[in-house]
Amino acid sequence: MADWVLPILGSALTLGIYDVCKKHAVRENSVMPVLFLATLSGTVFFLILTGIRIFFAPVSLDWSAKVLLPVFLKSVLVAASWAFVYYGLRELPVSIAAPLRSTAPLWSLIGAMLIFHEMPVRWQWLGIVLIFSGCLLFTLIGKKENFSWHSRGFCCTMIGTLLGAASALSDKVLRATHHIPPATLQFHFSWMLVAVLGAALLFKHFSVPVKTGFQWRWSIVFTGVLLIIADALYFYALSLPDGQISILSLLRRSSVVVAFTVGGGIFREKLLLPKGAALIVILAGTAILSLCK
Repeated sequence: MADWVLPILGSALTLGIYDVCKKHAVRENSVMPVLFLATLSGTVFFLILTGIRIFFAPVSLDWSAKVLLPVFLKSVLVAASWAFVYYGLRELPVSIAAPLRSTAPLWSLIGAMLIFHEMPVRWQWLGIVLIFSGCLLFTLIGKKENFSWHSRGFCCTMIGTLLGAASALSDKVLRATHHIPPATLQFHFSWMLVAVLGAALLFKHFSVPVKTGFQWRWSIVFTGVLLIIADALYFYALSLPDGQISILSLLRRSSVVVAFTVGGGIFREKLLLPKGAALIVILAGTAILSLCK
C-alpha cells in the first residue's frame, strides 16, 4: 500500500466529519458568529501547529505590500464564499448541500476555460454533462422537500461554490504571478481571514437587525479545527512520493460520501436513496474531470 493512502483517506474522513459539524453548528443558529468563531478556532490551532513546527513548513514572514495585498483580496473572496456556504447550509439538508458543494471542480474548469483558455479533453465533456445532470436531479429532488433551485438555500450554496472556485483559480494566479511561497500564503491568509470575518461580523451587528439568536455549541470549535487537520493530512499526502494531485484530490472529495451518509443519518433527512443516486452521478462526473486530463 502506498504511503499516501492512509493520510488522504484520513483527510477525506476528517473533511466529511467537518461538514457534519458545520451543519450542526449553523443549524437554526446565527451564521456570522458561528463562521467567525469557527475560523478563529481553526486559525489559533494552525498558529499553534506552525509554532511547534508540526505538519507545516517554517513560515517566512514577508510583510511587503506585494504579498499582503493579493492575499487580502483572496481572504475577502474566501470570506464571501464561506458566508454564502454557511447561509446555504443552514437552509438546506446536508444531504443536498454537500453534494452541490462537490461540483466545485466543474466551475473551476469553466473558469480556467474563460480566463486561461484551457479546453477540456473529449472525456471531460462527459464529466461536465454528468455533473450538470446530477445538479438537475438534486433540484428535482429538492422540490419534494420544498427546496427549489431559486430558493435562498440553493442560491447561497451555489454562489458560495462559485466563489470558492474563483478562489481556487486565484491560487494559480498568486503562485504564477506573485510567486508567494505556500507557507507564507497560508500564514497571512489565516489571520487576514479572521480579520475580514471579524469586520463583517461587527458591521452586521451594528447595521443589520438580528433575526436569529446565537447559541454556543462545541461543534463550532470542532468545525475550525477539523478543517485544519484535513488540510494538513492532504498536504502531507501530496508531499509523499508517487502522490499524484489528480488522484489525491479525487479521493479527498470522497468526503462528501461521509457527510452524506453520516449527516443524513444524524439529522434524519429524507429521500436519501434518490439523493444518493444523484450524488453518484456527480461523483462520476468529478472522477472523469480529475482523471481525464
